[in-house]
Amino acid sequence: MLLTEKMKEDLFSPSEQTIIDYMFKQQELIKEKTIKQISEETFTHPSTLIRIAKKLGFNGWIELKDHFLNEVEYFNSHFKDVDANYPFQENDHLLNVANKMATLNQTTIKDTLSLLNYDDLKKATTLLNHAEEIKVFGFNNNLILAHDFKAHMNRIGKRVSICSLDSEFEAASSNSQTVAILISYTGEGQLTSRILPMLQKRKTPVIAITSLGDNTLCKQADCVFRITTREKLYSKIGSFSSNNSISFLLEVLYSCVFSKDYKKNLEYKIRISKYYDHRKSTNKVMQEEEEFEL
Repeated sequence: MLLTEKMKEDLFSPSEQTIIDYMFKQQELIKEKTIKQISEETFTHPSTLIRIAKKLGFNGWIELKDHFLNEVEYFNSHFKDVDANYPFQENDHLLNVANKMATLNQTTIKDTLSLLNYDDLKKATTLLNHAEEIKVFGFNNNLILAHDFKAHMNRIGKRVSICSLDSEFEAASSNSQTVAILISYTGEGQLTSRILPMLQKRKTPVIAITSLGDNTLCKQADCVFRITTREKLYSKIGSFSSNNSISFLLEVLYSCVFSKDYKKNLEYKIRISKYYDHRKSTNKVMQEEEEFEL
């Protein structure tokens, strides 16, 4: 759950609610304000701010303020020119629909990139590079998106399994040399209640691809990558934004693994593709100029 969503729940006393309302009204303006300034402006006691932080699961006011400001900054950036749930309207011209979808895709990539964390990316790259096997878990639609990732990784000698059937068996047969990628927009459900505990029991490192905010998956994963979090669960035309975000993150993971041994992986991929891919084209742009032998 997002912090800003949790702050809207009926958790607070009247004086605490006064501060919550103040935070939503002021937003970025609270960045430079001290506890004393806020308490004076809201006519509350300074200890009230500490109580709010504790209720929301933070160690203190500064930690709460930083998380709040990060969410505010995220939701106030990008997606100003397009609605992730309704990117086009009923009477839009066909080319207008196409242009709006292009805007949505471009905005999604920028948004997803802004959520990337270097430490998680570095750790995930190392885990994937050294894994004996990589297993991808998720729901049907998300697993479809993972097939390109599997194909790319297979072509540089990395073993990847898409766990659509017998996913619990796949989790139970994992070990510390396996790396599991769990894809879930909500970060809850069967993946976290049945698959995640088994992976932890088997000491399998877990890479989470999930939405912004606290959820069970992100709390227990070894590395977390955030999906663009702009879509409703059901009230939308399609899962365009979240799907594009997931695909981009998988492409980034593959590319980072590839970069660890760039020349070797490039040579291996070209040789394998040359051997198995027998496509021909009269288009000179597509034609290969060099011959590679296995």
